[in-house]
Amino acid sequence: MTSRLPGFHKLSSAQRRVQLAKHAGLSEEEVSWFERALPVDVRDRLVENVVGSFALPLGVATNFIVNGREVLVPMAVEESSVIAAASHGAKLARKNGGFTAHAAAPVMTAQVQLVDVPDFGIAQRNVHASGEAIARAARAAAAGLEKRGGGYRGLKVRTVDTQTGKCLVVHLYVDVCDAMGANAVNSVAEAVAPVLADVTGGRALLRILTNYADERVVTASAVFDKDELGGAPVVADIVRAWAFADADPYRATTHNKGVMNGIDAVVMATGNDWRAVEAGAHAWAARRGHYRSLTTFTVNEDGNLAAQIDLPLALGTVGGMTRLHPAAQASLKLLGVKSAGELAEIAASVGLAQNLSALRALVTDGIQEGHMRLHAANLALAAGVPADRVDEVVEKMLSSGQVPSMSGALDVWRTLAAP
Repeated sequence: MTSRLPGFHKLSSAQRRVQLAKHAGLSEEEVSWFERALPVDVRDRLVENVVGSFALPLGVATNFIVNGREVLVPMAVEESSVIAAASHGAKLARKNGGFTAHAAAPVMTAQVQLVDVPDFGIAQRNVHASGEAIARAARAAAAGLEKRGGGYRGLKVRTVDTQTGKCLVVHLYVDVCDAMGANAVNSVAEAVAPVLADVTGGRALLRILTNYADERVVTASAVFDKDELGGAPVVADIVRAWAFADADPYRATTHNKGVMNGIDAVVMATGNDWRAVEAGAHAWAARRGHYRSLTTFTVNEDGNLAAQIDLPLALGTVGGMTRLHPAAQASLKLLGVKSAGELAEIAASVGLAQNLSALRALVTDGIQEGHMRLHAANLALAAGVPADRVDEVVEKMLSSGQVPSMSGALDVWRTLAAP
């Protein structure tokens, strides 16, 4: 099987679903969830005051090879050109074997904040001396994870100066296996808090995970051929554009937003927590005291473009929405992932492909050419242009040289539809 699906974008939605079903062995029931609304009983269990559901387009990025495996990547996203850009970046990476990625062990961190501590030096020594008692409480709270080979992995003690005074913070490290891990980690924090309060003489205040999952970092890399990118000058300009983002927070914010366009779409499609992923990624980008690029681009000894991304990705393939949402289950089956780490490796590769495509467009023709064509089509549909005439209206709008707008689409359509 290959993720190269020439002409896939020209098929109807129904034809694409048939092709995906054959590719991933999806049943008719499974593939149908790509277009069906979430059942009422599931919606009512997920959130409060349910009145319906809100759908996003679910597309598939093609051309990906990650760690030697061909992958079709489901992406839930509302922004035009995101999936096309990811697919194009993946296609450019294929000549040199696609993406190589590695995910660290799925260790999440719980924080227990202790206030009113009488002596911080003594408190820290007592925490370390009470390691066995802390471990017993943590392992009891994470018994399910312990059975699956995960569970408690140790602790770290910090002091933090705040505007309301100094506090002691204990980090508890938990291997959450193939889960995102929030509920398990929070349970460990709450179970260990009384032990920590007792040995420090303080009061346990906050007991909760951190979404800055810096123990769970994923790295992905690829080499892009200089000739396929447009030659050595284009490679040099991509590196210059990246260096700008790495130096300037104003540029880095938009640069990293583009990275997350790809990653978030994979996270959404698989039922994971994109807000947690976003928060962790941006904290990671600022970890050196200056908000920087999540990616790195250099020219290698052959004159080709070497690219890398690293960021924390706390993703799961079991539990939560990944278990409850049938479309998320179908997306995971389409991906063919066997672990949360493998899912994170693919998501990071998508972010890198997305970023490469954006930078190449920015330093050559500009970002608007391809994006505006898709945007114009959306505007035409919103203006009421029949689907079979949208392309005609788009061509007229773009050839006029004006910025596409809904009113412009309507004017063009009225002209074309006039007797």
